[in-house]
Amino acid sequence: MTAAIALPACSSKSENPASSDGAGASSPEASQTSGSDELASNDPVTLRLTLWGSPGEVQTYQKAIDRFHQKYPNITVKLEHIPTDYDTKLTTMVAGNQEPDVAMMESGSIAFPLAEEGKFLNLQQFVDSDSELSADRLIPNISYYSEPGNLIGIAPGPETFSLYYNVDMFKDAGVTPPSAKAAEAWTWDQFVEAAKKLTIDENGKNASDPDFNPKKIKQFGVNGANGWWGPWSNFIFSNGGDFLSADGKTFGLNQPEAVEALQKVADLVNVHHVAPSPVQSKNVPGTNVALQTKKVAMVIDGQWANFDLSNTNVNYDVAPLPVMKTPITTVVCGMFSVFKSTKHPQEAWGLVKALLDPEGTLELNQKGLWMPALKSWYEDPSLIEKWTANSKGRTPGYQDAVIDMMLGYSHQTPTGYVKNFNKIMDIVNPALDKVWLGQQTAQQAMDAIAEKAQAQVKGRRDVK
Repeated sequence: MTAAIALPACSSKSENPASSDGAGASSPEASQTSGSDELASNDPVTLRLTLWGSPGEVQTYQKAIDRFHQKYPNITVKLEHIPTDYDTKLTTMVAGNQEPDVAMMESGSIAFPLAEEGKFLNLQQFVDSDSELSADRLIPNISYYSEPGNLIGIAPGPETFSLYYNVDMFKDAGVTPPSAKAAEAWTWDQFVEAAKKLTIDENGKNASDPDFNPKKIKQFGVNGANGWWGPWSNFIFSNGGDFLSADGKTFGLNQPEAVEALQKVADLVNVHHVAPSPVQSKNVPGTNVALQTKKVAMVIDGQWANFDLSNTNVNYDVAPLPVMKTPITTVVCGMFSVFKSTKHPQEAWGLVKALLDPEGTLELNQKGLWMPALKSWYEDPSLIEKWTANSKGRTPGYQDAVIDMMLGYSHQTPTGYVKNFNKIMDIVNPALDKVWLGQQTAQQAMDAIAEKAQAQVKGRRDVK
């Protein structure tokens, strides 16, 4: 689950200013911050930057770095691309006191353990004093805090989840496509009924037909990308549930809202027969191939799916996720953090700003892989056009279903605010397997592990 909800497109791998890492208002680091765009000195500076990503992503990053160097010729950035075993290799660097100045980090793995060790600068001090990049200029849920007031990273290319569908398959089945507007999004029941009509067995019967054979399905109505669990946490939030209680003291997945959402997801497989089981999923291709070959009519996937889909001839569009109670989409992506050991905190912050600048990574935004980090790029028509016009990865429904959802209906990934998340999910995931396989109800499964999961609950990072 961690990989699925926290490592999307960027995965070739949302008080007191004095933070626990000591980088508060009276620290040496804080004294070097400035609201001016001018960096502290013209002396030669070298910064190390580590990141993961595909070759195309790395090339785009290099272009952003080149632009930064043109603006500040005295600053040289050494980009260290770590395509595999990123966390292991970065941990080794930290252990040897060889950590970079700036690093791409992932909220579900080593970022927060390192933050708890005091390894990162508190970026809040920079955001508060910077005239160019204030907090209100960032889109929601892309700022990661180890605790209130201690900002350890900001995401450069945020992503959300949506419902992707093959337009031609809808026409063939006589099903009206979902609206792209959140206010008109499908209810869960409408979604299930559509999925039934789009699920076809070997005899051409759909799942609404009493003669439908659920053991001989040739076309599924829906699937979830990134493994079975992946996108489904969105529905827990949509139904008013959460992984922990609001005060962070109680395990939340055995509570009524979460259990109901989990059961409805499992029923797609075991009751309605419109989605592949975990076993069947192994033979169902990824989003772009599934829609292109018509193996699946709808896929719940991240915004990054537009990148691969735009390189096919499939006639697809995108809509908001079906709604249980409230329209919602989870925001996920890697973040950029600055190590506290840097000798050049102001210049490192300048580099982070350059990497967050949509102009610098415009190519990734245009091709459908990323979305911008700045709110103005979702509100200013001229800026929206820069990254959506003439792009095959930006379908007719994209503005309403993705851009507007990001601004008005987004939720931070639980890896960003649930402490000890991985340890909790180590207990939850095996229990969920029984739910997906129809061996237990969601209530039975979550109640069975609630005590063990509760023992791992350490609180929420967004609660003092």
